[in-house]
Amino acid sequence: MILIGQYDSPFVRRVGIALALYGLAFEHRPWSVFGEGDQVRAFNPLMRVPTLVLDDGEVLFDSVSIIDCLDELAGEERALCPRVGARRRHILAVVALAMGAAEKAVSLFYELRLHKEVSAVWADRCRSQVLSTLAALERDRAGRTGPYWFGNAMTHADIAVAVSLRFIREAHPGFIDDADVPALGAHAAALEVLPVFSAISQPFVPPV
Repeated sequence: MILIGQYDSPFVRRVGIALALYGLAFEHRPWSVFGEGDQVRAFNPLMRVPTLVLDDGEVLFDSVSIIDCLDELAGEERALCPRVGARRRHILAVVALAMGAAEKAVSLFYELRLHKEVSAVWADRCRSQVLSTLAALERDRAGRTGPYWFGNAMTHADIAVAVSLRFIREAHPGFIDDADVPALGAHAAALEVLPVFSAISQPFVPPV
């Protein structure tokens, strides 16, 4: 398999971490949609990352469908999210919030850095959405006592929160007050020291 995209993207990184945790062999092509857009477009007409090329040549275009495929390849017993049931819904709810906050952080970065005229209304809306989502996740995690979000085993929820929080911090330095998210900060810190998180990692590189 071939994973296209840089690990400073939380969406690419969560796929890379899942691939590594599942022990699925892959080639990483750290292409940027800004610097290597034509190379990305050759595999994905949307020119977006992550893009995953399967061993048979099939191409998957977004992190949601990619993770779903990887769970299937890993098998029901090893998958980081059940195929059905309440536990699946709860995991996916945390993932949706975490990755949604990351999406809004991306939108905010583009608004502030890539537009000649910044829309204050849009920027403030993005900030509000990120902060309210992190507050909801903080309340949820603070009410749990296990080493991972849903007990003693890692799930996609844990990965999503860690990669999203790191991206938001690096893309918007000083935006998050660590005192407001102590549970999230401790959760992410415990994951970031794990070998797989250290290996599947890259400091944020602003597009130019």
